Formats: sequence, C-alpha cells, structure tokens
Amino acid sequence: MTQKLELTDIQGNVLRAYGRFGYPVARYVFFNIRDDRKGRAFVDAISKRVTTAVEWGDGPGQIKQPDWTLNIAFAYQALKELGVPRSSLIGFSPEFISGMKDRRDILGDDGPSSPEHWDPIWCSNRVERDKDIHIFISLNARLPQFLLEAYQWLLGEVDKTGGGVVQLDGHRGDNGEILPYQDSHIVMENGQPTAKEHFGYTDGISDPVFEGVPYDEARLPGRGKQMPNGKWAPLATGEFILGHVDEAHEYPPAPEPVLLSRNGTYMIYRKLHENVGTFEAYLEEHGSKFPGGKELLAAKFVGRWRDNGAPLVSAPDTAAKAKFDADFAAADAKTKDKMLSDFTYDNDMSGGKCPFSAHIRRINPRASLEMVRGDKPGAMKISTDAFDTPGALTNRRRLLRRGLPYGEVKDRTRDDGNHGIVIMMLNADINRQFEFVQQQWVNYGNDFIAANDKEIILGNHSVDDKLPSKAVLQVEPDSNEAPYILPKIPRFVETRGGEYFFVPSMTALRMIAKGVVDPT
Repeated sequence: MTQKLELTDIQGNVLRAYGRFGYPVARYVFFNIRDDRKGRAFVDAISKRVTTAVEWGDGPGQIKQPDWTLNIAFAYQALKELGVPRSSLIGFSPEFISGMKDRRDILGDDGPSSPEHWDPIWCSNRVERDKDIHIFISLNARLPQFLLEAYQWLLGEVDKTGGGVVQLDGHRGDNGEILPYQDSHIVMENGQPTAKEHFGYTDGISDPVFEGVPYDEARLPGRGKQMPNGKWAPLATGEFILGHVDEAHEYPPAPEPVLLSRNGTYMIYRKLHENVGTFEAYLEEHGSKFPGGKELLAAKFVGRWRDNGAPLVSAPDTAAKAKFDADFAAADAKTKDKMLSDFTYDNDMSGGKCPFSAHIRRINPRASLEMVRGDKPGAMKISTDAFDTPGALTNRRRLLRRGLPYGEVKDRTRDDGNHGIVIMMLNADINRQFEFVQQQWVNYGNDFIAANDKEIILGNHSVDDKLPSKAVLQVEPDSNEAPYILPKIPRFVETRGGEYFFVPSMTALRMIAKGVVDPT
C-alpha cells in the first residue's frame, strides 16, 4: 500500500468498522435544521469533536483511542438548508439528490418493505419540511456509560442552537414505543459478546481493503482484488472515497469545488428488520429434508457456517467443517482472519459448494462472474481471455459495510418485536455500487446464470403465492445427488427505513460550517 491517505481529513467511520475496534454499542441520531445560521454554528461545534481516521496508539502520528466516537453526514436537503451553492449541489449524484424513498422500485422495497411500513421518522412527505431528516450523527462507544456521556454532550450542543436545530424522533423501539434515537449493539449469547446477527450468523468478516489504509494491510488476502498471478492487491481508493482514482483509472463523479468532495463519500443507511420466526420455521422444515442437515442448509443460505463464519468453499460438508474447526481453534488471530477470507470460487464454478444464490456470493462474487462452460456437463470455469484482471466486474461493485444489530430477540418463534440490523454502506457511486448490487445481484440472478432467483436472505421474496421465489442449491458436476430446490422462499428481511447521506471530509465540514463553499 504505497498511497498515503490524509487520515486527519477523512472521517473515522469511513476507514474503520468501529465494532472491530472495540465499540460494541452505538446510537444514531437525526436532526432537522430550522435556521441556516444556527445550523452552520451547530455543524461548526460538532466538527470539533468528529472522530477522524488518524491511527490509534502511542507511536508517531498516532493518538490515544477515544472512549467514544462521533461522525456526521448530511442528506441532500441539509446541504440546501446550510447554504451550499446550487452550482455545487447539482454536482452530487442523482440518486443522492432523489433520496432512498424515491428509489424504492430499484431497491425492491415493496410489500412489507415499502416506505409506508417504515419507522415514522422516515415518513416525511417533504411538504412537512420541519420533519425532513437533514443531519445524521453516529455515536459509538466502548461502554454504555461512555455512550450516555457522548449523547449528553450532543444534546447540550443541540440546546445551544435555541431551536435552530431540532432532534427528530420516530424510531420504533420495544413494545411499539417511539424513541428519539436508534440504538444498536452487539448480540449477546449466553452472557457473552458475539460477532453475530439475529439469525445466528457470524457477521462483518470480509470488508474490502483498499489503498492507503494503514491498519488494514495485514487483512488483504481475500478482501482486496484477485490478480492474475493469484495474489491479492488492495482495491483502488476511488471506489470508496471521492477525489481519488478508481478501478477504471478515473476520478468518480463529484461536485465542485474539489475541496467539497475530496476525501468524502456517500453513505447508504438502512434499518432492516429480521423475521426470525419465519427464518427458523423455514430452516427447520427444509433442514429435516436437506442432505447434510439443518446447519449445512443454513450455511448454504449465506455461504458461511453460522457458528464461526467458515466459508463453504473451504468447508463444504460436515467432515471438512470438523477439520476446519480444529485448524481454526489452533490458529492465532491473524491466521484465523486469513482462513475466513482468503478464498476464491475458482474451484467452485458449479456452485456445488457455495450456491449461486448464497449471500456472500451475491454480494461479492469475486472472479466467478467471468464464466464459460467447462469440460464436464454442468461445470463452469473462469474465462482466461475476457478480462486482464480476474474479478474486474466485481471490483467496481464493492461496498464498505458499517453498523451493528439492534434490539433483542425475545421469542425465536415470532417475527414481531424490535430486532434486526442497521447497516451503513459506503461507496463513491451509489448507482454503480450499492444500487447495482441490490437490484441486479440481490433481487435478480441473471448474472449468476440463475434466471430470476433472488439472493436467499436479503431478496425481496414474494409475500403471496402469485410469484413464489425459489433457489437452486447446486451440487458438484460429478455428484450422484440431485440439486435441492428451496421452494416458496419467504421474506426473511424487511426494510424499516433508510436514506442516502454524504459524509464530508473535515475540510468540507469546516467549509460548510463557515458558509464558504465556492464552486468558482
């Protein structure tokens, strides 16, 4: 990683998934600007406490790790309210300007995921401008008491605006109460903290590694991009941060002036409710029929075993899983990290190990989309002449993932309750990255030679019998077994809200606060 990023200018949540750095609790707070001058004063005050991407430690150029972090982002309407000039505003992406709700058809937010079912905070019709979400602030903390400390500090800054900035409520909590914030936290299991989400899968494993991030250098294998020589290289910075060259050797589209956009990025915020009861019932029904049993079937849904995240391409059956577990238990932390991510689909082009509709294969297909037919019936292999770089198609679709689960599952036989995951995805191009993955890879299967089969976990599966979803769990080409068909897949995940935000650099944040954005 030869490129040096301006770590003091980039917000910390862009480069760090805070959960991995010892921050198990978070609070997400949203605000409406009622007075532009007071709004800019609020942004100025907040900017002085924003956590940057500077390295933590005791060495040169490092700082002490904070007890709590704070980061800020803006919806498009906020930039208008704060006085960003129109000639700069028109340079933002059309998707960001439209907002997530207006993109619901592309995202597949229909049926129980459609906006009328979202938490009340997301239901502003833009006629009621005093209810529009303008500012997003995230607080992450090492302990609950530090989260409370951070929140009290934030409320104090809001009070200083004298009503110029107003905190919005409307987040559904337990028992249907409406809260002024969205809390998130790691899932506990038998009194111990885990890296799991509410379906029971170990999560947050293979976040992309890109050029210039010093604390990700050791995590490159399996998280970067595949090279023709079989090694891994970091992705281009411009896939995730504006003002830097991307995988096409171009600068991603961005507003002027350069100082407004450089070192910033777009953030997709989505609150996703998990239908745990439906998931458990469907898994139980088909797990009793599936060769290999319930846990192998659960692994087929995602492409990883639930307990420790072992990838199916490395542990495709229970015998291989037992060996993986023994090696995993004996390995050090660095080796374990590599075991979970350092794999390809080169030896699984048929999908016999990791199905084409499995979550991790749809979200990051690696080089498996450059396929041609192999020598055996039903077998596929990577084309050697279509692209100079394996995974070239996938490298333009990667997403940084942030966030934590929310709520607690109190009854695993029921879907209701307040539990799911808040996921925040960061990218330089909302349409080319997030929206493409959501529309073409999650809710459609043609790129995977899977017709209109959806991704099993996140797909917007039909909620009636008119257009039932299915998924084919492939087998090896030389296997005597028949593929297993998952019929009438129910909707396991429902959208409960979300928006597109712009995460500015520290330079841009100060420019916005001072009202000195000048596109000329």
